[in-house]
Amino acid sequence: WMWDLHDNDGKQYVFNGIDEFGAVAAYPLSTWSDALNHGVGVIIRSFNAWSKQTPDIKLQLTSYEKDANNIYNFYFEQGDNDIYDGNIYLTSNTEGISVAEFTSETALKVVGSKEISKVVLKEDGTEIATKTLDEPAKGVRLNLPEGKSASFEHSYVVEATFAASGATKTKGVSTQKLYKTDSFVNNYTYTGNDLGAIRTSTNTTFKVWSPVSSEIKVRIYNSGTPKSVDEAKGSDAYDEINMVRGEKGVWSASVSADLAGKYYTYVVTNASFDHVEVVDPYAKSAGVSGLRGMIVDFSKTNPEGWDSIDYLDYDRNALTVYETHVADVTSGNSWTGKNSNENKRKFLGLSETGTTYTRSGKTVATGFDHIKDLGVNAVQLLPIYDQANDETKYTFNWGYNPLNYNVVEGMYSSDPYNGYARINELKQVVQAYNQAGIEIIMDVVYNHVSGASGSNFDVLVPGYYYRYTNSGALSNGSGCGNETASDMPMMRKFMIDSTAFWMKEYKLGGFRFDLMGLHDLETMNQLVANLKTINSHAVVYGEPWTGGTSTLADSLSAKQVNGNQYVGYGQFNDQMRDALIKGGLNDKSMKGWITNKTSIANGDVTAIKKGIAGNTYSSSVEIADPNKTVNYVTCHDNYTIYDRIQAANAASTENEAAKMAMLSEAVVFLSQGTAFMQGGEEFLRTKNLDHNSYESGDGVNQFKYNQLISYEGIDMETYYANFKKLVSLKQDIAGLHASTCSINVTALDDGATLKYEVGNYVIIHSNGVGTKGSISLGSSYQVVLDTLGVNAVNASLTSVTPQAYQTLVLVK
Repeated sequence: WMWDLHDNDGKQYVFNGIDEFGAVAAYPLSTWSDALNHGVGVIIRSFNAWSKQTPDIKLQLTSYEKDANNIYNFYFEQGDNDIYDGNIYLTSNTEGISVAEFTSETALKVVGSKEISKVVLKEDGTEIATKTLDEPAKGVRLNLPEGKSASFEHSYVVEATFAASGATKTKGVSTQKLYKTDSFVNNYTYTGNDLGAIRTSTNTTFKVWSPVSSEIKVRIYNSGTPKSVDEAKGSDAYDEINMVRGEKGVWSASVSADLAGKYYTYVVTNASFDHVEVVDPYAKSAGVSGLRGMIVDFSKTNPEGWDSIDYLDYDRNALTVYETHVADVTSGNSWTGKNSNENKRKFLGLSETGTTYTRSGKTVATGFDHIKDLGVNAVQLLPIYDQANDETKYTFNWGYNPLNYNVVEGMYSSDPYNGYARINELKQVVQAYNQAGIEIIMDVVYNHVSGASGSNFDVLVPGYYYRYTNSGALSNGSGCGNETASDMPMMRKFMIDSTAFWMKEYKLGGFRFDLMGLHDLETMNQLVANLKTINSHAVVYGEPWTGGTSTLADSLSAKQVNGNQYVGYGQFNDQMRDALIKGGLNDKSMKGWITNKTSIANGDVTAIKKGIAGNTYSSSVEIADPNKTVNYVTCHDNYTIYDRIQAANAASTENEAAKMAMLSEAVVFLSQGTAFMQGGEEFLRTKNLDHNSYESGDGVNQFKYNQLISYEGIDMETYYANFKKLVSLKQDIAGLHASTCSINVTALDDGATLKYEVGNYVIIHSNGVGTKGSISLGSSYQVVLDTLGVNAVNASLTSVTPQAYQTLVLVK
């Protein structure tokens, strides 16, 4: 808990890293208004609770020296009120244990801040090993007695006597390095399907996996709101029950009553945490801001007619996926729903019907009705699980800060204090879209959490659920400070259980995996196989890359290069996207096949030809399977297509930019594999050249339906009509749904024109480079779509001369 000493209002800051000594909290001084002049106040305390707190520690920064990197460093010892600044302790104590861990089942390492003369290891309070050093040292290795091994059935502490003072310090012993041993995997991998709060009409049972803990209690609250959040609505009264350790390290407690509607937490004690309160990772709903899990009677959450809703049976290669954020659809002034004050930025707004926008005598559908009018058959929602935020007030957030994975985010519900409301209202969205023939795909982020240190995973089994470097620091392949360890059996089980729960309970069509390259292939293959037993048409795809360097071996990872080992799921084809527009991580000045008006790269032509056939192509591997390809040009990350064209200064006029944008979308929708679009591209969405709008707010991210009527002098009525036609053609042309790469693309005009046949259809794409030659069709074809309107729909043609930025679809 930190605050500017000039301003007494503080707030909680998580430990956001780990180094060789322990947890690290690193924050810039700019976090506080005038920290350098007035100093910073610090309290070390339990996560989300005012327990185990130190006295106020006031750091007058001008009294201390910065290191070579311009950083002030201060160190704390758990259980101590002392503080150390790297040179001297600021209070009296000068000795402490920084590391105490089992390095194997029979050996222990202890490291002190000062030289140690003696080490004692105790098991459940009884001394089992002692070592007295002839020459005091900071690092000590202690072997367990012959025939004795570390056991997770017991708790261990080490006592170190320091040579200088003779004082003794005590520290719990970490078992983190034993988690991958065969004995731990065999003895403590739990396969039951009953973790969490399981209720019947007469009984409620709580089960949680924590083989390293010495004590766990379950607290049962009538309220999901702590008084610290809302004095009037909240209550901190609870009943507390001791849990009993059982098979495979699973703790359980049972109450002879149906506790549905009540809230609960676990209070955990082990070598790393002392009576720390956390939310159950398997909690299925929560109170406000996800601070207390909820015991749910799901029969009370179903909208009328819910039982008649079944999974939609689309072929994944016929899918036209529309990606959006819950709030973007309704946050702008051009969305004027009849319940706009209540439903803006909410689940209920996402499914509200009858909303329109009128200007200059023209009326267009908005919100849900607009999405239905566009004709897409799948909507991918940016994260809707519970996020680490304050649900009592709306703050724009993409949602890549997971808190409780199995809980619906309350910020989008009508009542974030009521754990039932968020479930019911999300189900209303799924039901409404399902009835319109649109399945909901959920964006999931199992690869990292908002803050690893002090998270429920971290407290329950310290060091198990995350990956670490050789130095003991958190691996940061996500770029967000941590990465989960999907290859650990119980994290794998959690991901499989979690996705199965979401699909069963919310009748989802599938999942989009964020940074799927951080997950191992075995987990992804098992997870998808399990989902197919629930919904045979379940669609799963993900980002086949990481956000940084991971400790997971590349050979085990679900990265793009290993796509041929995917079973039943796919990946984004960034190869074709980059060939078309040089999106992603390319410099904004770079231009691709569509945006370069003067030259054509052979590599771009090859990647586009492969992509049209549903082949994710790179220089090292080809994934020649449309079932594993998701073609796209933009998503919520990076620029919108209109902004990408503008950022590259590719177009001379607004109309030319619109033609480039339409051509890029036409290539995507008229290809094999799953077609994916960023919501709003159908009306040339702009984010004002913001390429990373995750915290830019509604002003940048909102849908502006007025652009359906007019925008920059562009004929938006025709643009939108062409976009709708592309969506319908992708769904209707059977040849675009093939499960083999069956399209052969011919490059004409030195690669400036691409021509291919799909059944009775001929499709031609032409960019803005050079002069195009006449193409004989061999027989008479009717025009189905001409994105430039040069040829009238249904006109009969035996030859065509492509125009710059034109897509032609003709049927024999």
